[in-house]
Amino acid sequence: MKILKFGGTSLANATMFLRSSQIIQKSFENEQVAVVLSAPEKITNFLINIIENSIKKKSISCEIYEIKKIFSELISNIHQKNNNFPHKLVTEIIENKFLKLKRIFNGINLLEQCPDNIRAKIICYGELLSVIIMENILKSNSHEVTIINPKKNLLATGGYLDSTIDIYISTSRIHSINIPKNHIILMAGFIAGNKKNELVVLGRNGSDYSAAILSVCLKGKICEIWTDVDGIYTCDPKYIKDAKLLKALSYQEAIELSYFGANVLHPKTIAPLSEFKIPCLIKNTKNPSSHGTIIHKNSNDTVTSIKGITHLNNIIMFCIEKYKENNMISITSRIFSIMSLNKIEIILVTQCSPEFSINFCISKNYMEKTFNVLKNEFHLELKNKLLRPIKIIKNLAILSIIGSGITTQKNSFHKIFLKLSKIYIKIFSISQELSKNSISIVIHNNHILSGTKAIHDILFKNRNFYSAELFLIGIGGVGNTLLNQLQKQQYQLKSKNINLKICGIANSKKILKNVENGINLNNWKESFSITEEPFKINDLISLSKHNNLINPIIVDCTSDQKIADQYAKLLTSGFNIVASNKKANTSNMQYYKNIRSSALHSNKKFLYETNVGAGLPIIENLKHLFYAGDKLIHFRGILSGSLSFIFGKLEENILLSEATKQARELGFTEPNPKDDLSGIDVARKLLVLAREIGLNLELKDIKINPILPEKFNHISNSNDFITQLQDLDQVFYDRIKKIAKNGKTLRFVGIINKQGSCEVKIDEVNKQDPLYEIKNGENALAFYSKYYNPIPLVLRGYGAGKVVTAAGVFSDILRILL
Repeated sequence: MKILKFGGTSLANATMFLRSSQIIQKSFENEQVAVVLSAPEKITNFLINIIENSIKKKSISCEIYEIKKIFSELISNIHQKNNNFPHKLVTEIIENKFLKLKRIFNGINLLEQCPDNIRAKIICYGELLSVIIMENILKSNSHEVTIINPKKNLLATGGYLDSTIDIYISTSRIHSINIPKNHIILMAGFIAGNKKNELVVLGRNGSDYSAAILSVCLKGKICEIWTDVDGIYTCDPKYIKDAKLLKALSYQEAIELSYFGANVLHPKTIAPLSEFKIPCLIKNTKNPSSHGTIIHKNSNDTVTSIKGITHLNNIIMFCIEKYKENNMISITSRIFSIMSLNKIEIILVTQCSPEFSINFCISKNYMEKTFNVLKNEFHLELKNKLLRPIKIIKNLAILSIIGSGITTQKNSFHKIFLKLSKIYIKIFSISQELSKNSISIVIHNNHILSGTKAIHDILFKNRNFYSAELFLIGIGGVGNTLLNQLQKQQYQLKSKNINLKICGIANSKKILKNVENGINLNNWKESFSITEEPFKINDLISLSKHNNLINPIIVDCTSDQKIADQYAKLLTSGFNIVASNKKANTSNMQYYKNIRSSALHSNKKFLYETNVGAGLPIIENLKHLFYAGDKLIHFRGILSGSLSFIFGKLEENILLSEATKQARELGFTEPNPKDDLSGIDVARKLLVLAREIGLNLELKDIKINPILPEKFNHISNSNDFITQLQDLDQVFYDRIKKIAKNGKTLRFVGIINKQGSCEVKIDEVNKQDPLYEIKNGENALAFYSKYYNPIPLVLRGYGAGKVVTAAGVFSDILRILL
């Protein structure tokens, strides 16, 4: 005997109904079958909605007509595909059923209430009609049918809407039915009867439960659950597109997957199958040739002992902590007792220190009720400060990893926890179930999908351990060079288990995207030239959420204030940010602090090493020194590679205008060299450094002693600017010659004084000054500090050019991963 159960999606329309009947008939060729049927898809929800509207005295005529129309079209379409189907007879039966149903709804409308016994009768109408339709399809194909009446033959205890079947009495009743061997057996799912012979229903996944019970009662050799997917997957394939189909699960693994949120059979269904050792096969009505997933005593799936990852959203954690005087064992016992009495399910319990605290998780729906119950139960302990105030952590989710022998996977779990830390997912709690078939991790609700995807990659795909999705904004000199560097380093990165997927490339107007596979860097320019999609920051945020990106990074290689103004929002939305753009760090102090607050609260990184010294590791080294207790006394530095080059050329008797022209041609300057010679860029870099050491300054507080007279402020064309610069050639030539006689030269320097004031100026330096030798595009930063004095810490290296700046950006990207 084989038991087949068909869910609502398998009976959604005429095509599916007939396909299900074909599966039944094919199975019947080899052995007798018993079939359990659900209501057609969405019918039960329609009926529940009509009940609620009847109670509210809303008009329900249209809704009844719509649901009746669904069945009328269903049997009409079946008749078109099967001329032998008794269309007229079934239509009359359905008409009579809906007349009775309408009278029940009228009664509810008058009473403005619907008792549970009446509600149970209504919500199972779909199952009863499915049996009538399937019976007549099978009879039209010359099959004999026996219908088991579940109300009469399945004895249940409990409420009208969520009963549990007595297996042994139900088995005795069904055995008393004399069912011929040549009959196909049909039974409506979801339905049973109580001791008073009243109709009751079986609650969530009731039809699956009916199929499991019927399998036991008929001593079936297998229970097949036919649905709209090929079986059970390692993750929900709606969210994780590359989830893998599992060939087999043990009963216990299936129970734990279901308990922690997977769309698998309910534990209530699995329990009788497990007790009587009846295998359960999950199959796809739309794809009968798929082997499906079998649930039985031993999974024996050779792919992996870890079977799946699932999650529960909208979880609340309660934290109960005692002061030293109280007995936590007694407190824990009372918590379990009062939660049980108030019918509040505790999903997960963790006790990091059994002597002092207990944390437990519940559904969000029970938060207020739980708080009131705990407050009333422990009001004396709280009043007398034997317990600390009850702490509630909201917006959590439980991510669970399921599999037999899961405790043996120590290496995998090391990788999992390391990966979660790398993508900045905070773990609130970890719990291992007593069955040793699951480990659960409590994290923030917003991180559940990215966390699931990251863990799935590690466990089931052996995907590169360090991974990120990059969105590059700005494809000028630095951005374009960065893409070239990424393209050249792809093989080397993958050999080191680093996977950088370029998901987006944008300029100020448009964006090229490929989130699924990443953009091919060999021909990105051709692809970018033909894309017409406009670039919008909000679209990137939506894209990240929709695709559940694991570790998205915005790489800003522009100098755009509008993009910099979006950093706080991007960080809050789950992006890390790497920026060569200095505008965010030199905006007003309030926004500067807001960015860091957003990064802290969202647990994301904002890195900007190239804001000061292109590829030089200045910011990170400075932070480490101050973390170690150092304190800045004085700072002097050459912070502009372009001005380092220009002032170095002046020593070689090259005129200012010609040196500036050469710097522009080498890519050392901004498109208009006036931006370099104005000193504002150096002032911005100095401000970044000043804020890093804790000075509360604005850009206007940096004193700039200008290189250029005011008349240059109005020149906007770069060629005109260099031409006009010739007016200063002789001035700088004479000055260099004059100070050279005293062993000095000119350098454009940024200074942070002892008092915390900052200035930018042309300085005369001698050969003993660490800045004297700095030219040809180099930067040098001399930090005089508590630890480095009188000999300063000097960081020196190229500070200009798109190659070193792009390399600095690249380095920041890797720092987020590694």
